[in-house]
Amino acid sequence: MRETQRVERPPPPTLSGRGLRVASRACAPTPCASPWRRPCASSPRAPGADVSPRFPRTTCEQSAAGSSAVPGLRAAGTPVKGWEHGLPRKASVSRRPQSLRGAPSRRTHGRTAHAALRPPPLWRRPAPRRRPRPPPSPRPAPRSRARPRPASPAARGSSRATVEGIRRPPGRKPRGAADRACDSVSPARSAGPMAAAAMAEQESARNGARNRGGVQRVEGKLRASVEKGDYYEAHQMYRTLFFRYMAQSKHAEARELMCSGALLFFSHGQQNSAADLSMLVLESLEKAEVEVADELLESLAKLFSLMDPNSPERVAFVSRALKWSSGGSGKLGHPRLHQLLALTLWKEQNYCESRYHFLHSSDGEGCANMLVEYSTARGFRSEVDMFVAQAVLQFLCLKNKSSASVVFTTYTQKHPSIEGGPPFVQPLLNFIWFLLLAVDGGKLTVFTVLCEQYQPSLRRDPMYNEGTS
Repeated sequence: MRETQRVERPPPPTLSGRGLRVASRACAPTPCASPWRRPCASSPRAPGADVSPRFPRTTCEQSAAGSSAVPGLRAAGTPVKGWEHGLPRKASVSRRPQSLRGAPSRRTHGRTAHAALRPPPLWRRPAPRRRPRPPPSPRPAPRSRARPRPASPAARGSSRATVEGIRRPPGRKPRGAADRACDSVSPARSAGPMAAAAMAEQESARNGARNRGGVQRVEGKLRASVEKGDYYEAHQMYRTLFFRYMAQSKHAEARELMCSGALLFFSHGQQNSAADLSMLVLESLEKAEVEVADELLESLAKLFSLMDPNSPERVAFVSRALKWSSGGSGKLGHPRLHQLLALTLWKEQNYCESRYHFLHSSDGEGCANMLVEYSTARGFRSEVDMFVAQAVLQFLCLKNKSSASVVFTTYTQKHPSIEGGPPFVQPLLNFIWFLLLAVDGGKLTVFTVLCEQYQPSLRRDPMYNEGTS
């Protein structure tokens, strides 16, 4: 058996004196300044504890392990730097005492030591300069509340005499209180009621001119928008202005604006917008309670003539216009309005509707001319007498004998298929002639004999029996 040779190592050198004090001071257990780095090798730890591989050995440990024979001690005279104790390289060693380096200072206010170690900024924004306040303005002196002393009677008399001497020519009596009160009266009042009425009329004329100028400016803007093609926007603007004028009781301005707008939309082919504004014209007439005038009737007839014949708004417009005009001289509408509508429908060759409106008008001559055209264009030669007979009987039923006579005379004279008369070749025309004479006489027996004698001619149309019964 071999014996293990035991080699005796020399004992570690001992330090004494100044060298021992330097070494102990160099590697004294000092808490690191960084809270997230592990302590250096010189710090005390449990025996056998292992160092985590995430934390590399510090320079202090490397130098103590490599250069010194005593484990955990450094050689004397080796300088100790801040980054060798675990501080970052960019940070500097704190100048605080050794025992307070781990705790936050008052400057950091709870921040880490590294934020407190940053150098101050090289440039800071200068504080704004404050403008000096202007000196306060001196306050005005308080007014004295003392009343002025009344003048003596002698002074008052002298001043009054002086003033009256200036105002009053010599030889005139002094002005009294009544004369001075007349000076405060307005010139219109002093001039009399005629001058006041004249001034009021001038003021109303001035206001009317101002209103017309405003309406013209608005119409110009709306016309420009319609010319650009913004029909919907212009339509809504017209409606807005209409209700605004109506709320201010400006019925005439609203009616004029809607009428001009409807004509403008008709000229651009916007039937729906134009018909809507035409209905607003009628609404303004109804709410204003305006009396029926020829000018208003002609404007309504013009709007009616521009509407589409097949539009449903046209029927509603006619019925509403006739209802408004019935407050005048007719129960079923004004005769002048019926005449204008009949002429419009005649131009459109709508003879049936035109004949209806002619019957409610007092234009017998126009009705006769329309019937002549109607008979020659759409009637048979054998029905020449039936056109005028029906119209005459309907006029008599409406108690309009004068129009019935005019229709019969004009029709028989202007129709190309009727020879001169009376008497006529057609028996029905002779019956109508005798009937008009009997109506003038007012005898029932003559009317009864006529119906019995011309019964074969009356049987051509069952409506004649209803008209003569």
